Amino acid sequence: MNLVSTSIGYPYIGENREWKRCVESFWKGAKSEEQLIAEMKTIRLNHLKRQQSLGLELLTVGDFTFYDRMLDLATMFGLIPNRYQWTGEEVNLTTYYAMARGAKDVVACEMTKWFNTNYHYIVPEYEGQSLHLTKNYLLDYFTEAKEELGVNTKPTIIGPYTFVKLSKGYDAKTKAFFILKLIPLYAQVFQQLVDAGASWIQVEEPALVLSLTADDVKLVQVIYKQLAAEVPAAQIMLQTYFEGLSAYEELSQLPVAGIGLDFIHGAEENMVSLRKHGFPQDKVLGIGVVNGRDIWRANLAERATHTKAVLSLSGVKEAWIQSSCSLQHVPVTTKSETRLDAILKDALSFADEKIVELTHITSYIRDEAWAGNKSVSQSMMAIQALAQHKTRKNARVKDLVSQVTLEHFARPMTFKERQSVQKEALKLPDYPTTTIGSFPQSDQVKRTRTAWRKKEMTEAEYTAFLKSETARWIQIQEEIGLDVLVHGEFERTDMVEYFGEKLEGFAFTEKAWVVSYGSRCVKPPIIYGDVEWTAPMTVKEVEAAQQLTSKYVKGMLTGPVTILNWSFVRDDLSREQVANQLALALREEIQALENAGISIIQVDEPALREGLPLRKENWADYLAWGVNAFKLATSSVKNETQIHTHMCYCEFNDFIEPIRALDADVISIETSRSHGELIQSLKQNPYELGIGLGVYDIHSPRVPSEEEIDAILNDSLEVISKDQFWVNPDCGLKTRQEEETIASLKNMVAATRKLRLLQQQTV
Repeated sequence: MNLVSTSIGYPYIGENREWKRCVESFWKGAKSEEQLIAEMKTIRLNHLKRQQSLGLELLTVGDFTFYDRMLDLATMFGLIPNRYQWTGEEVNLTTYYAMARGAKDVVACEMTKWFNTNYHYIVPEYEGQSLHLTKNYLLDYFTEAKEELGVNTKPTIIGPYTFVKLSKGYDAKTKAFFILKLIPLYAQVFQQLVDAGASWIQVEEPALVLSLTADDVKLVQVIYKQLAAEVPAAQIMLQTYFEGLSAYEELSQLPVAGIGLDFIHGAEENMVSLRKHGFPQDKVLGIGVVNGRDIWRANLAERATHTKAVLSLSGVKEAWIQSSCSLQHVPVTTKSETRLDAILKDALSFADEKIVELTHITSYIRDEAWAGNKSVSQSMMAIQALAQHKTRKNARVKDLVSQVTLEHFARPMTFKERQSVQKEALKLPDYPTTTIGSFPQSDQVKRTRTAWRKKEMTEAEYTAFLKSETARWIQIQEEIGLDVLVHGEFERTDMVEYFGEKLEGFAFTEKAWVVSYGSRCVKPPIIYGDVEWTAPMTVKEVEAAQQLTSKYVKGMLTGPVTILNWSFVRDDLSREQVANQLALALREEIQALENAGISIIQVDEPALREGLPLRKENWADYLAWGVNAFKLATSSVKNETQIHTHMCYCEFNDFIEPIRALDADVISIETSRSHGELIQSLKQNPYELGIGLGVYDIHSPRVPSEEEIDAILNDSLEVISKDQFWVNPDCGLKTRQEEETIASLKNMVAATRKLRLLQQQTV
């Protein structure tokens, strides 16, 4: 049997975030375009060399990007919206980054989550453009690796079905035209790669794990039949991940040379399909056997046994032993971590370590012997040591969980009853203005925090600085005229990390970065033990800010499901059990805020939707416990206390009911890049609770005009009544500059005041 170790993709960010520093330097004007291109090439080649040194046999190119791979494809095919005034030549970086980030006079493309991950992709916009191949960047990457390293790599590209599925701008009538324009372009890319000597082309089709109709299946069959006819010499590895392959019986017969299946997240379904339908003997099977989405060390013996079972069941003569999905969803290497608990660190596996696991499994199956002598026993001992760790045996947490009853999940009054009570207690104006929570974290804020962490300044000096910065922004908010203020969150590096650092059961890394969107990187906390609240986490800062103003200052917390979904989570408990532990910890914090006199408390759940199973028929169980976790955290407050929440970057058209079920008094929603779509959704599915539709895009540096916000407010009036309507930006302002933030908020407040005046005149 011919076995090859490979990976679907590798983190492009770099061990020390070299990629991020490079691109941000270019954005600031500190690097020329030529310097950016040269440094990006060095980073790409270094990543290939690194994987090669780890023993990976078949390397991948095309997993690299200058911002986002969906954006790369859109620009490669000339799918440029008219507002960018593109004239048809090769897309330059000015246009590329304008689509990603916006520019002075043009808004950015919409951004949303990549399936159920925390990565955001740029949504391609089809406007009936006459598409053509502007530049085959995959050919450049393939040739680069061949010439510079002497390696025949596997180019990877997001497949046509997934690309169309995740694009916008077409309807049932224009969809066919869109696809017919794309197929020849894919064929052109494939032919150029074949002509250059590419033995394999990996075509990523994660959308094939979604629920597929009979028409969807026929469409996929037509696409790949045509590609096979146009480029018969192309050996395509059709790569799926995140779930089991849908319509397996039909799609496993597609005219491709290989099919990659996820035997981690789609293990059960894919095994059932193999047993029922077998696997085509003329195809290579890609076996995704090492988890590309978690950071836990694999039980090598178990993974090898499972791989052997797949091989035996499929009966294939050739297979790839690979990650379950791209490794871009995990950090680069554990070797950078010097401060972790030794037992925990030994149980971790990041991208580099996962590649080594793949090589171990491959060599064992190939040679019937484990490479690295004690590799198997070491993996088992590490896993068992973590299972016995003291942080997983917290008696107080287990006691709190055991005491939860149905009464813990509901507030005593309905929303309508609470709304009347809160209106009398809070006495806010019509269309209250507020922000989502964070304000710009300037270089000074970052430098001061770094100095404090390095003990280059005292605790008292750091506290004094935070108080000063908070006071300054309270004054700025009052001068702008906002109605409900926030303290600014200058003490927080990350909305999840901050809370994890103050709760038991969490661990934090030094360099375990992953990309969230663009150059925005996060270090997800590691939930490896029982989660326990031991002391107030936010009360001191919010209480101090409240004393500086007669206006309300919101308490700001991150919700239990978002903390769960934005962390790397222990795998010995169900996600529901961990969510409930988090909810009970936050419940204690909310009670502490309320006891301190804070009347408005925001518990953000931006990641609630992204944890959904990919198939709608599997949503119910997740939503039941996810919504209950939020309610467990928030339901202990008085009726007068107003609970807010916030959600960002998700398609809400099919998600109104779960949002309503949260029973939050007010929800703010990040929809500035897809505002019209939500308006239409709310026309069909009215929402009765308080709501603030984000009125401008904080992910772009441009300042929205008062007139732009005016138009959005008036559109929103079609679906939101005055008693429900809150006005806010669409997300937190941490990443923005101070000048643009103040200018944008002034325009937001001015537009709101104009609306109030018009309403009064109408009355």
